Amino acid sequence: MGVEGRGEVSALLLRPVKACWLMVLAHGAGAGMSHPFMAKLAEELADVGVGTLRYQFPYMEERRRVPDAPAVLTATVRAAVRAAAQAAPSLALLAGGKSMGGRMTSQAAAESPLDKVRGLVFFGFPLHPPGRPGTKRADHLAKVTAPMLFLQGTRDTFADLKLLGPVCAKLGSRATLHVIETADHSFHVLKSSGRTDGEVLRELAETTVSWAEGIEKVQTRPA
Repeated sequence: MGVEGRGEVSALLLRPVKACWLMVLAHGAGAGMSHPFMAKLAEELADVGVGTLRYQFPYMEERRRVPDAPAVLTATVRAAVRAAAQAAPSLALLAGGKSMGGRMTSQAAAESPLDKVRGLVFFGFPLHPPGRPGTKRADHLAKVTAPMLFLQGTRDTFADLKLLGPVCAKLGSRATLHVIETADHSFHVLKSSGRTDGEVLRELAETTVSWAEGIEKVQTRPA
């Protein structure tokens, strides 16, 4: 997959036989597209009819630790969306990602709508750094016109739900917040929850496809 001015980056397409959707899925800041969480999430999404195009940001492709400048990251998001549309033109597109990958997707969408993308999905939106609560990172969301799904754990130190809840409320019908009890930023849950991490991944996938079906009905409803 080519990124303007940065050469080629790797991508992985997983398209289940009965796919109805294709998600352009970006990785988080510290781990690439092949991280176990990304791989398992892609498998769970495939099980519910959502294909995925996972891809690397240039810094991860080049094995650098420091993320690229935001302009490079958002350009990569756009390149991935174009690649997904070319790879599966018959599938409806979603876009999003884990942590930073989701935030860069929303920043790209805030700059201008992502072509053919029906909605954005955030697997742990990084509203603020741990221990430094704030909402500045969400300011650009007001400019996003696509529906947004926020999947957040109650123990996520990157997003105080007391702050994220009002952010989503302010976005109105464009935003849906789905909270997972005892999950942290990596969606690990406490043993006391009585659930496994695998069950949480399944919930992430099932919630995503249910939400996607809902926005599809709204977007195709006659005026």
